[in-house]
Amino acid sequence: MKFFDTYHVVFVYAAKLQLLEEKKKKTFLFCTRINIFYPKKTIASHAISRSKEQKNKFYLVLCSFIRIFAAYFGFVIMRKNVIILALGLAAVMPAKAQWTHYDTQSTISGVFGAINHTIESAERKKQMEIHAKEKAEYEQSFKDAMESAKDYEGGEYWEDALNKYEEAAKLNCNYGYTDQQQISRKISELYVKAGRTEDGPSILNNAKVTLPDYSKYRYVRENPVYVNKKNTNTKILRVACSDTETRLEMEVEAGGVNSRWNVKGQAYIKGNKGGKKQLVSVENIVMAPATVKIPWPYQKLRFALIFEALPEEAKEFDFIEPSTSWQFKDIKCK
Repeated sequence: MKFFDTYHVVFVYAAKLQLLEEKKKKTFLFCTRINIFYPKKTIASHAISRSKEQKNKFYLVLCSFIRIFAAYFGFVIMRKNVIILALGLAAVMPAKAQWTHYDTQSTISGVFGAINHTIESAERKKQMEIHAKEKAEYEQSFKDAMESAKDYEGGEYWEDALNKYEEAAKLNCNYGYTDQQQISRKISELYVKAGRTEDGPSILNNAKVTLPDYSKYRYVRENPVYVNKKNTNTKILRVACSDTETRLEMEVEAGGVNSRWNVKGQAYIKGNKGGKKQLVSVENIVMAPATVKIPWPYQKLRFALIFEALPEEAKEFDFIEPSTSWQFKDIKCK
């Protein structure tokens, strides 16, 4: 965070602690006003009320420390609300209460918490200002990339169009110029037209997940009915059950740039008849800890999970991946 970028000079009139002894053994606490001068603006008029029958001198020292500490941080980070809050905490301390170690810890913790919150707020504000400046700076680059991509696409230069759309997508994901979903959809279409291929699990191999023939399965259902109480961007596209295996074809949609996906080897299914059935193999996805990358938000990866066979009398089952949002219940299989 950059200091002294808003105000020029801060003059702090240090707080003065005066302890006056009177005949009746009463102690009065005075504090001179703390004046902080900003250009064309003055923050002032904070005074600590009197304290009667002071039983713990450490309390007085602590109050003074808080005022001076707040004044110092006002000088460093130029945030008048820190001073107001810290002085307020000192002012509202119970004058007649017996001051304890717990009170000391609570007060200091509260002051430091307020200061940290103020510093974090200032840093966030600074980051927002930087982001807004960069967004304006790169907006023309985004527009140029989109215009070039459309020109290349119109001339059927698929590879060049794809590169320009991806260039625009990178800027858009950083600064949010337009609907990213449309750009991601265009990129996915151009993968096919440009002839992009990739060995192993990839969004380029989604079509391979769908089998050409499902006749070996006794039960096949597209878009099966199920319950999923967890918030997830994954859905089940097809269930296929045979005497040798249970096949789940699924689809996940990326929520960010270069999102990574896998499946845990501990994933299982459990029917209403019979016990847990273990994961046997996968298609177009990998077992943890390895991952498959989805480049852009809203792009989709299709994959298949093959489990041990469910009993023939099973009517529904659950698919569970422990400690994740993949908690699909009551999947119909008959």
